[in-house]
Amino acid sequence: MVGVRRETAAARTLLLDVPDLAPATAGQHVDVRLTAEDGYTAQRSYSLASATGAQPIEITVERFEDGEVSPYLVDEVGVGDVLEVRGPIGGWFVWRESQREPVQLIAGGSGIVPLMAMVRTRTAVRSAAPFRLLYGLTGPDRFLYRDELERIAGHALGLTVQYSRRVPPGSSVVPHRIGIDDLARAAFPPDASPTVYVCGPTGFVESVADALLRLGHQPARIRTERFGPTG
Repeated sequence: MVGVRRETAAARTLLLDVPDLAPATAGQHVDVRLTAEDGYTAQRSYSLASATGAQPIEITVERFEDGEVSPYLVDEVGVGDVLEVRGPIGGWFVWRESQREPVQLIAGGSGIVPLMAMVRTRTAVRSAAPFRLLYGLTGPDRFLYRDELERIAGHALGLTVQYSRRVPPGSSVVPHRIGIDDLARAAFPPDASPTVYVCGPTGFVESVADALLRLGHQPARIRTERFGPTG
């Protein structure tokens, strides 16, 4: 590991120098395996946050208190430590610079990570493809990449943030989960023929995908990636 960046109290970004790794495409993930001194191993998949082809690669890990891997990656691993990395993996949930259609990104919590890779790739290649991001969070303390997203919002990215439990101090917005009305207001309409990328916990992804279909979005244009508890 060649670098680390704190994102929130419960999440940080790890910069990994993996010269033998094939160039990754925005939206792909890697497998990270840890091996204990007694030989016990644990492996988890983490989406790449870095732009297509970037080196070093970046993964952002949010701590799950009962997790086997995330507490170590968030609180203990340091620069110079060696991690086993395999990948990149995935070919469906990706965005390529050759795409010209509008892109609607919808994230729940740490589901923002692969979508951030798409945003960064678009910026790096100076793509003219219209991008919008609808970001659902339980509260402002979980807002990943806040400064970067707020810096590019407006002129390069349509950004809407929705809080489901806690809103920023002084806000009069009523917290609620992203629903069909939010999608109708903040997302590209179906007649714009956007490609929609949805990433987050399983329940979030299923709810959003169902609402998109009810609004008239074509199933073939909705790409989803979900995560949940690891058994």
